[in-house]
Amino acid sequence: MDVPPEVQAFVDRVEPARRRRDAQTLLDLFGHATGQTPTLWGSIIGFGSYHYRYESGREGDTAAVSFAPRKAATTIYLVDGIGAHAAALERLGPHTTGVGCLYIKDAEQIDLDLLADVIGASYREVTAPARDGEHG
Repeated sequence: MDVPPEVQAFVDRVEPARRRRDAQTLLDLFGHATGQTPTLWGSIIGFGSYHYRYESGREGDTAAVSFAPRKAATTIYLVDGIGAHAAALERLGPHTTGVGCLYIKDAEQIDLDLLADVIGASYREVTAPARDGEHG
């Protein structure tokens, strides 16, 4: 997978070193799981895109799956929600969760094959043609 120079430069600046190592690992994992090239969405590294529309009428675009190497932990964003992957995540290894976020502190302590399966499933779910013509 080709990593655009701006994405690689961003990863090269990530601190601390463990977060940088994990970001490099996740670049490869997300790329293989989605078949997409990474793009920067601010300080988030995204793969693919997803158009959302809320009942309120608000709509926009975001990455279909993404991650952000933060100082305290790496945040993995799953647009379809953590609950959609609860059974698999029980076997992942050390992590915490929010509604749509998975937090990992050390990629070497989790099951990366399982994470790739979760990322791929989430990506396929949010990029599949919507049954009613819209996602979200």
